[in-house]
Amino acid sequence: MTTIRKSIFLKASKATVWAFLTEIEKVKVWFHRYDVDLAEGQDYQIFGQESGDKLGHGTVTRAQPHDVLEYSFSIGPMQGASSTVLWTLDDAPGGPQLNLEHSGLSDEAEGFGLVLALDKGWDGHLDRMREPAAAA
Repeated sequence: MTTIRKSIFLKASKATVWAFLTEIEKVKVWFHRYDVDLAEGQDYQIFGQESGDKLGHGTVTRAQPHDVLEYSFSIGPMQGASSTVLWTLDDAPGGPQLNLEHSGLSDEAEGFGLVLALDKGWDGHLDRMREPAAAA
């Protein structure tokens, strides 16, 4: 299976970054819109910011506040398959290092287009998180 890995540094507290990963009002600033705040054991749905269309769903499998957030992740192009998104927050000088590992993606040639789209999408989402997380 294919895994996407990303890492950024943020000038914010770990608590602030955690809020931007889990709270509806903060997540929608940089990502898509969830229907609930994310907490361990919580099922969630993802909706498009502008369209309001349902994009995907999953379940939070692990939530250790300010350190680790993990959830299953499935979107329409995955045709019912599920992947795993793992966020970790590590201490770094001046603010936390936010790490993303999106695993369980298809390693078949036919699925490579989706991997490329997700890879590019995560870059854009993480870029959008930098400014509001630092300003919060």
